[in-house]
Amino acid sequence: MIGPEVAAPARPIPVEVGPYLTELVRRTRAVHGDRLVGVFAVGSLALGDYRHGRSDIDITVIVAPGGPERLLHDLADELVHPGFDCPAAGLELVVYDSEFAASGASGPGYLLNLNTGPLLPPVADFDSAGAPAFWYVIDRAVAHQSGLPLFGRPVREVLAAPRRQDLLAALTASVDEHASGAGHLADNRVLNGCRAVHFCRTGRWVAKREAGRAIATAGDGFGGLVRAALRSFERPRRQAGELPAEQVAAFSAWVSRTVAATARNEAAGGPGRGRTNMP
Repeated sequence: MIGPEVAAPARPIPVEVGPYLTELVRRTRAVHGDRLVGVFAVGSLALGDYRHGRSDIDITVIVAPGGPERLLHDLADELVHPGFDCPAAGLELVVYDSEFAASGASGPGYLLNLNTGPLLPPVADFDSAGAPAFWYVIDRAVAHQSGLPLFGRPVREVLAAPRRQDLLAALTASVDEHASGAGHLADNRVLNGCRAVHFCRTGRWVAKREAGRAIATAGDGFGGLVRAALRSFERPRRQAGELPAEQVAAFSAWVSRTVAATARNEAAGGPGRGRTNMP
């Protein structure tokens, strides 16, 4: 048990990060006190595919609205690496107020976006205006589906799922951003694309490796590239392998067409979930 006000998590927490998460919750409670509504692990921890040395720790924090802004700065100071040593590749923590979290809105909407850790460029952003929304929309969707409770009320009581049309718009933006290649390992670009296509076809969020295995055997013509990405993804970030740039670009273009076709189909009144094949 991470926090005394929450039931045991639905899936085991990796031993490499358990003490860190316990202390993270303690520090977050010490800063926000009774205003703290919930703390949830998202990302690879929530989807059961955390890999030590490769994965980030992704955390969503929900607080009561109207608190003093200084508390957010205090929380960032409490959690910044290396003062609070992150054992993973990095910590990506986002704080929302409970009214926004319950709204299902499509904007970024955060009070604090904190990136810190040994392999992440440091970020402590307290103003979501102008921030690209897609990261946060997708993370909230994953949290609503599979968020791993660390403290507070059950995730679906406090965090609404974004609308599917907003998710498809977020996926489109995510695919476009990854296709640029800027700041992304090639294997992550490919497996993020697999996750996008898998969501379009099933309506479910799964871990990148699970999505990759599904796409590798689906007969879409990219099995070799996806299997190479999966092999590379098994390595620590600093040892990630190179992938053929032309094949990655062709794959990214196919993913973009697949997501766009799904969005067009649903906008025209087609099925909300189902298989969408593109040449």
